Amino acid sequence: MSTPLILAIDQGTTGSTCLLVDSNLRVRARATHDFPQHFPSPGLVEHDPEELWTSVLHGIRDVRAAMEASGEPHEIVAIGITNQRETSLIWSRETGAPIHKALVWQDRRTADRCEELKAQGHETLIRERTGLVL
Repeated sequence: MSTPLILAIDQGTTGSTCLLVDSNLRVRARATHDFPQHFPSPGLVEHDPEELWTSVLHGIRDVRAAMEASGEPHEIVAIGITNQRETSLIWSRETGAPIHKALVWQDRRTADRCEELKAQGHETLIRERTGLVL
């Protein structure tokens, strides 16, 4: 009989962590792959979408390899994903390819617009709808 496992993927600000977790919430395999942050100028922080994706793929490959090496039969029955949320990335509708590097949550290029929205009284609405502060 195979062990049912959950693949948990946590794609964070500096790396992606993949876990295989059993029904008792024990971590059976873990892999983390870092990726670089890009700072094109002061206050700007970006991620390369391909580097993000590659870090996740490598993490999945490594946790699966660890379970296969254990010799224990297993089956991934669910996948849970969490990510940075506030980081933004835009893809081309036609090609599915990213049109720019991702703007990381620490990036300051929209700070002036956030201040305008705050001054216009939109902070409460933004917080209610997104759970985030301007």
